Amino acid sequence: MSSRRSSEGPDPSNPCMTSSPDGIASVHTKVTACRRCPRLVAWREQAAHERVRRFASSEYWGKGVPGFGDPRAELLIVGLAPAAHGANRTGRMFTGDRSGEWLYRTLHRFGFATKPESVSRTDSLRLVRCYITASVRCAPPGNKPSREEREACRPFLCSELSLLRRVRVIIGLGKIGFDAGLDAWSRVHSIRVQPKPRFGHGELYRIRNVHFVASYHPSQQNTFTGRLTPAMFDSVFATARGILLDETDSAAPAARTVAAESHQW
Repeated sequence: MSSRRSSEGPDPSNPCMTSSPDGIASVHTKVTACRRCPRLVAWREQAAHERVRRFASSEYWGKGVPGFGDPRAELLIVGLAPAAHGANRTGRMFTGDRSGEWLYRTLHRFGFATKPESVSRTDSLRLVRCYITASVRCAPPGNKPSREEREACRPFLCSELSLLRRVRVIIGLGKIGFDAGLDAWSRVHSIRVQPKPRFGHGELYRIRNVHFVASYHPSQQNTFTGRLTPAMFDSVFATARGILLDETDSAAPAARTVAAESHQW
């Protein structure tokens, strides 16, 4: 895939910028150590202690889950939060649950992953030009983080975006993931987007040099009911790959260009 970089990088004077010499690894360490949200900490640790029968013998991660992927990523995927018995168990984003099975199969099919499944933090899977993260890093009760919890986690996403300077496509899985990616990117680049892009599966927006793609989340609620089909999910990643390869697909949706103005957050 192309490794072309844009000249419109993050604003170095922005307080959202991360200047740690350790880069992404430093962000991962902070995510893992974070105990900022008492409700989330209590729930993630309760799930890790009580477990469920099918994972009774598993050793749970039970901490904040860091992002995962290629530090030279051009594609960024933003989800909602770790599942209590998925990533909260394995310690890797979208690993250990049905949503992850959908995601990694698709990533492999489109050349963004070296294997079609993610099993554990210690398997040999690698992401290629792709990085996976989430709006919230701890498993929330009922998969519903509060607004305050999402805001408390936002600096981690901002830090990742400030370091992943090659990103040209951001896929938001679900409305919260889509909004979180757009918000963090806007903050890192010191801009405000007006009007704000609206979420809808397959919607495609271009803001300056970055494309934002909206997708329904591959949750069981969506995949079991047919709200999200394999073909619908494939179309999202086909669009992303086409953008990164500078390929024109007549079947792909046209990107809506959205204006952005400078703004100090």
